[in-house]
Amino acid sequence: MVLTRDFKETVKERAARDPAFAKAMLDEAATAFLNGEPHVARLILRDLVNASVGFEHLAAETNRPSKSLHRMLSEKGNPSMDNLAAIFGAVRKRLGVDFEAHAVEAG
Repeated sequence: MVLTRDFKETVKERAARDPAFAKAMLDEAATAFLNGEPHVARLILRDLVNASVGFEHLAAETNRPSKSLHRMLSEKGNPSMDNLAAIFGAVRKRLGVDFEAHAVEAG
């Protein structure tokens, strides 16, 4: 019998033990958000929060209830820009990364 692992658990464990992978997830979430895919960004952020900060710590860090943060980062979540900025900020701080935006000309 072949044993399989839950994809979310695999991602969570990898992000927890591999800082480069966690940073790549944060970059992917930011890129998805900026490219008009907020639903994708929310789901990536949710997995990254689970693997790094944790929702309880994120709640303390952002001064928002944990349940609200779970809803915001759900598939049908709709966080405000302020809440999204707070979430990105807390995760960015935990991972020790800075964001740098670059404009790309459409060709």
